[in-house]
Amino acid sequence: MTLGPSFFPCGRLRTRPLLRRLLSELRPGGGPAPCRRLGAEGGTLQPVIGQDSIELLGHSYPRDDFTNITPKILAKVGFHLQNQPYHPLWLIKERIKAHFYSSYVGRWGNPLFSVHDNLSPVVTVEQNFDSLLIPPDHPCRKRGDNYYLNRTTMLRAHTSAHQRELVRSGLDAFLLAGDVYRRDEINASHYPVFHQMEGVRLFSDLQLFSRVRGGDELSLFERGGRRTGQKQESHSLEAVKLVEFDLKATLTRLVTHLFGPDVEVRWVDCCFPFTHPSFEMEVRFQGDWMEVLGCGVMEQELLLSAGAGNKLGWAFGLGLERLAMILYSIPDIRLFWSRDERFLKQFRVDDIQTPICFQDGPAEPLLPHRLPPHGANSDPAGGPAGPPANRAIGGGGAGRSGPVLTEQRRSTRRAA
Repeated sequence: MTLGPSFFPCGRLRTRPLLRRLLSELRPGGGPAPCRRLGAEGGTLQPVIGQDSIELLGHSYPRDDFTNITPKILAKVGFHLQNQPYHPLWLIKERIKAHFYSSYVGRWGNPLFSVHDNLSPVVTVEQNFDSLLIPPDHPCRKRGDNYYLNRTTMLRAHTSAHQRELVRSGLDAFLLAGDVYRRDEINASHYPVFHQMEGVRLFSDLQLFSRVRGGDELSLFERGGRRTGQKQESHSLEAVKLVEFDLKATLTRLVTHLFGPDVEVRWVDCCFPFTHPSFEMEVRFQGDWMEVLGCGVMEQELLLSAGAGNKLGWAFGLGLERLAMILYSIPDIRLFWSRDERFLKQFRVDDIQTPICFQDGPAEPLLPHRLPPHGANSDPAGGPAGPPANRAIGGGGAGRSGPVLTEQRRSTRRAA
């Protein structure tokens, strides 16, 4: 986990207790997430699927009738492509981080958003679903769509699995990046392991209304309200509109930073279990509208469970592979796992903002050689992984992206 300078805004005296508390809450069994250990010959210690248990990242997990994880998927755990210098996913993550660090600064000149990019992908089912208000019967929980270590533990299906813990630790603004896992067929735009990055920002009434004329007469909440298409039942319409405006302005500045000042943006209403209202952002790219992220006003029930019920907040999420494929002209999502120097050397740049266009050598092309074949099942022993029952905020690859978790898409969508 990488802690940004703004993680401890009140000084050094609070650093050690808060850090210990945060680390103890981010693992299903408590304690910090262990790193991959080096073997005797310099390689990584491989996970082990035993008859009765699974050994992964220094922990043992008992197997049961829900266990469906495979050796090939376990072998991907711990690579942290988003943290490998000069990997294209690292470049995208660093560009987003640099933008937030420079654009959003606290009163003492420190970055407003802290960054967390090394949290263990092993989470509880409660973290992955219940903490995000996902109903028990929601199809996104299906065994056929996820990788379960057992009935209570799994590989996260989205980085939002850590959202409640980070808010509960006292953070009001943070970015979170990591690897996520969903069963899927392998092809040029889908892979069962991909990477998401999300952001969260919370507001007190003072923060939200201080710059509004007559703000001292406004309130974040209202009693006896009702849920509409524009707001949740407990929120005042004035507060929601200010949060929505800040969210859309923040994300418009981000995509302008990534795509350039001439980028065209539009907003589409949608539905996510843990935000309302919810939106998808689309940008016009090479003449077509392309979805790049999803976002929304956080459900107040989630904030209440995290001990931040006196605040309002927004959240967004995006797929790092999707952005990298667009911005660097990478034609196949499977290339991100390539260790071929012909691929990697093209991304070693002195400046992370350097424009890059991937080139496949005509004499000895990378594609389609040395890549998993099209249609290869992500879980060969478990039968075909059917079409996903959910869409992710943050994306499941180049072909599907969105905000931070699972989406129950409305039958109709309208551009805002």
